[in-house]
Amino acid sequence: MIRDTEIIGRIRQGDIGQFESLFRSSYVSLVRYAKTLIKDHDTAEEIVQDLFFRLWQDREKIKIESSLNGYLFRSVHNRCLHHIEHARVVDRHAAEMSLRQSDSPENPSDILQYKELQAKIAGIIEKLPERCGQIFCMSRFEGLKYNEIAEKLSVSVKTVEANMGRALKEFRKELAEQ
Repeated sequence: MIRDTEIIGRIRQGDIGQFESLFRSSYVSLVRYAKTLIKDHDTAEEIVQDLFFRLWQDREKIKIESSLNGYLFRSVHNRCLHHIEHARVVDRHAAEMSLRQSDSPENPSDILQYKELQAKIAGIIEKLPERCGQIFCMSRFEGLKYNEIAEKLSVSVKTVEANMGRALKEFRKELAEQ
């Protein structure tokens, strides 16, 4: 039986056969686990497929200190939590917007501009790295302070600050181009 460090080493070196073997042996159980958290089979599959895509894409930078299996399940767990959190933010934002729209009659031009801006913001958030987008959403849409975000994500406040700086820089760049 091949040890985790050897599997990781082979994948890091671009061994597609080893990667496919890992994918085939782990995929079903990872999807099943994701489905217990997400409750939607298609989304669970999407999360696991994205994990493997990113794993292959960033294979040269892989740093796994725990077991490979533990790493995969923890990654799926974190991605599911991110998905759930993102869905909550979107729902909350939609509810706020429907309340706001019902409170004040707006002209069609304002509504169109607002929807375009919402689409731009969503597009920029999607382009951000996963953790960066998650931190931005927690700060701006949920109103959490940096130390609260750091505590929830088990990262340092400096990591939160760096990710927020990166997100805001991306927003300035994208919106300046408009």
